[in-house]
Amino acid sequence: MNAVLIFAGTSEGRELASFLSRNRIESWVSVATEYGETLLPKEENTTVVTGYKDQQEIRLFLNEHGFSCVVDATHPYAVKATQHIKAACESAGVPYYRLLREEEHGLAGSDRAVCVASVREAAEYLKDKEGNVMITTGSKELAPYMELSDPSRLYFRVLPTASSLELCTAQNISPKNVIAMQGPFGRELNAALIRQFHCRYLVTKSSGQAGGFEEKIQACEDAGAVPVVIKRPEETEGYTAKEIRKLLLEQYGIEEKAVITIAGIGPGSENMMTSEVLQKLSEADVCIGSGRMLEAAKVRGMAVFDSYRPEEIKEWIKAHPEYQNIMILMSGDIGFYSGTKKLMDQLEEYPVTLLPGISSVSAFCAKLGISWDDMFLCSVHGRKQNLIQKIRSHRKVFALLGKEEEFHRLCALMTEFGMEDVTIYIGDSLSYGQERIFKGTPRTAVKEKFSNLCCAVFINERFEKKKLLLGIPEEQFIRDKVPMTKDEVRCISIAKLQMEQDSVVYDIGAGTGSVSVELALAAEDGMVYAVEKKPLAAELIGKNRDKFCLSNLEIIEGTAPEALLNLPVPTHAFIGGSSGNLKEIIEVLKRKNPSVRIVINAIALETVAEIAALGREYQIEIVQVQAAKAKKAGNYHLMMGQNPVTIAVIE
Repeated sequence: MNAVLIFAGTSEGRELASFLSRNRIESWVSVATEYGETLLPKEENTTVVTGYKDQQEIRLFLNEHGFSCVVDATHPYAVKATQHIKAACESAGVPYYRLLREEEHGLAGSDRAVCVASVREAAEYLKDKEGNVMITTGSKELAPYMELSDPSRLYFRVLPTASSLELCTAQNISPKNVIAMQGPFGRELNAALIRQFHCRYLVTKSSGQAGGFEEKIQACEDAGAVPVVIKRPEETEGYTAKEIRKLLLEQYGIEEKAVITIAGIGPGSENMMTSEVLQKLSEADVCIGSGRMLEAAKVRGMAVFDSYRPEEIKEWIKAHPEYQNIMILMSGDIGFYSGTKKLMDQLEEYPVTLLPGISSVSAFCAKLGISWDDMFLCSVHGRKQNLIQKIRSHRKVFALLGKEEEFHRLCALMTEFGMEDVTIYIGDSLSYGQERIFKGTPRTAVKEKFSNLCCAVFINERFEKKKLLLGIPEEQFIRDKVPMTKDEVRCISIAKLQMEQDSVVYDIGAGTGSVSVELALAAEDGMVYAVEKKPLAAELIGKNRDKFCLSNLEIIEGTAPEALLNLPVPTHAFIGGSSGNLKEIIEVLKRKNPSVRIVINAIALETVAEIAALGREYQIEIVQVQAAKAKKAGNYHLMMGQNPVTIAVIE
């Protein structure tokens, strides 16, 4: 098909040209000035023509090039240009589409704004008003303002082009009253300029979101100035940018996939967002995120979809093809315990750009004045993590926290395990108005109230580097008269289990808990359930758990297999005592998880016989080990043999 002709002059026109280029649709872009040409990005399939054209010139241009259609994306106030373009299209028989700028939302928050119909009316309103005035309505209609008394109180913000400055000179406007800058500008810069020139009034056109109108109104509120708003000419016929994109895609038979940006917003407030994220946010059609992530978008009057579930987000995007420039906001940084990874898996078919954000770890550590290059980083926000062991084995630990009650439980455990001297810093609602930084200990922190938007730094000056332990000496356990698995047998049995760091393990017939302790130390981010029917033994397990500060070891009093029924699904199981129920225990374990890996210790021949019989139903490996330890006898050392132990492994 033939090319599309866009009469630009607005950001919407430039964005439409980029959109067509992405979809390999040829376009010609007409701009009135060379300055307008410099604002256009270099795009493939795009031809730029410069210079003002009247109605006759436009008609001849249309006839010469045979465009498929014309999109009028000129400024809402360029009424004559729109009239010429529309009439020329009608004369040449070329389809004409007027791109309507979306209505502004800025006046909703202002009760001081004065609305007028034209520049002339604005000047009339200002005639009897005192104080300086900032005028941001462009350089083409300066004369009405110059009729006011004392023009020295007028400050004109115009484009930094030779033609704009020449028009100012022609009206005898002093250079010190001219601010030559390219917009649109943010709220803070607008307010700074109003304050700098002590302006009591600011005159602006109702230029919508793309023209920075909302930011001007907010700046007036901040700086105490009265906004004088020239309402835009009423247009009832036309299409929004979204509608024109959809129309052109249908016309060219193209199914476009949305362009998606996933961005980290930092700790939360807009002040902590990067300028790149804010820029992309201002260009987006719709914003997706959860709860507080959407505040910046809502302030801008954007369309939003509140969700954090990847599958739900994907389905929503598919159901809303009218949105082509989609922004998905993530808390903190996209690479630090973020939902970005799962979301990327769902959005494989779309072009996705990733923008980093300021992570809470860098923001919080900067506030504390401490480095984090030697800090262990983790999260317990919506996930399990053995934070106690991390704090025990590292001097500095950073953690994203979850619910308040979970943090209080952690503090109580730290106190119970003798870790009262650990220093805790809490960053609560970082970057927000209610931000709070707390410093204390587990004993004081447990009494404090915190929100669910917290991170923490733990400083443990008495940390002990984690050792790769297998076969902890028997004398390190509290045992009383309860039988204990020998440390040599423990080494082999635990090695045979082939656990991972996050395994869920049953220790059945746990005795003193020596195996349970070693299992919990090995599966640091997992969970160990010590199942023991004897009350005295269960009590000893508790004492050994506390001695080794193991928050991932839970004691289950009862007899297997009944005691196993309500426990989470195991990945591994160790059986040190079965009370004659070995076959039934194996059956329950296999029902809960057919892939569970089981290691059995047996001394009695009857139990060994049971194990041998299991070989008819399961793939089984059986080894028998016997250890001997040296014992001093006078001037000699004698090797004292221990009972042989049968170790069986069931896949």
